[in-house]
Amino acid sequence: MLFADHVLGKYKVVSALGSGGFGTVYLAEDTWINKKVALKVPHRQNLNFSELLREPRLLAALDHPNIVSITTAEKQDNIFFIVMEYVPGDTLETVIATSGRLEIDLALDYARQITCAVEHAHAQGVIHRDLRPANVLVAESGTLKVADFGTSRFLEIAAHGTTIIGSPPYMAPEQFRGEAVFASDLYSLGITMYQMLTGVLPYDTPAPDDLEKLRRGELVRPPRLLNNAIPGVLNNVVMKTLAPEVTDRYQRAGELLADLEEIRAGRRVTPAAVPVAGTSDAPRGSSSSDGNMRGIRARIRSRATPPAGFCWHCRKPLHARADRCPFCGESQ
Repeated sequence: MLFADHVLGKYKVVSALGSGGFGTVYLAEDTWINKKVALKVPHRQNLNFSELLREPRLLAALDHPNIVSITTAEKQDNIFFIVMEYVPGDTLETVIATSGRLEIDLALDYARQITCAVEHAHAQGVIHRDLRPANVLVAESGTLKVADFGTSRFLEIAAHGTTIIGSPPYMAPEQFRGEAVFASDLYSLGITMYQMLTGVLPYDTPAPDDLEKLRRGELVRPPRLLNNAIPGVLNNVVMKTLAPEVTDRYQRAGELLADLEEIRAGRRVTPAAVPVAGTSDAPRGSSSSDGNMRGIRARIRSRATPPAGFCWHCRKPLHARADRCPFCGESQ
């Protein structure tokens, strides 16, 4: 535990920002250039140096405007820490807790930004495995930054992450079996979208007796039942991300992103199109908007995605429809 005014090399601790299962994050000042930064200090300082470097090396592979960036990793006074960009603002969890459900357009924009971050991470072979509003920072500019990829790891050995890691209300059914895959992140993103659109989680932390219901999809009610301002097509997108069977979900973040972009475009054309209450997916609006929305719904229902495979060259796992291996760069 570090306290205010503690100095690590050129960094002076200002205050603690938060703590999780893997480490504590502090607001600090780089005294050389008078810049605020975030320092992440892992709880387990007794690991060998190469093990401590696994997370910063993974983070260094992720370079995207919607992902918290890393500056460097250092060891000062026998304390190992990671220097990251400081994002002033609140977590998405705090925003939802304060405001309740978000306006549809704002929720769509936030969902798009998170999906962009996930798409980039998956392209690098990285699963987040603990995606939730508490790990999403909302900058004062309105830009979202996904944080805490420390629970992630490269899928270098097998197609599944075999460690049970995550926050139970946001975990996909397969994660309770220690089988995290790319689509598991999309399930967690679906829970986050549900929470943004309704202000509540679709279900509480599943008890052991509830896991079978979770696997059968019996714990999730359509979000439109809680907020009838949600367009039917968006309701369908959320429910597709929350399909209990992996193969029934979106397989790639890019597919989800494409549908979110089309919904946003449709809403800009016909902002008055608000559906009636219930689970029907037929929003009111102009005939051209209806045709556009029907096309999206048809694609959501019918899109068939092949299962993930392995690179022919290096034999490392690929997410579905990958045309190039992110590890060795070979075309598939």
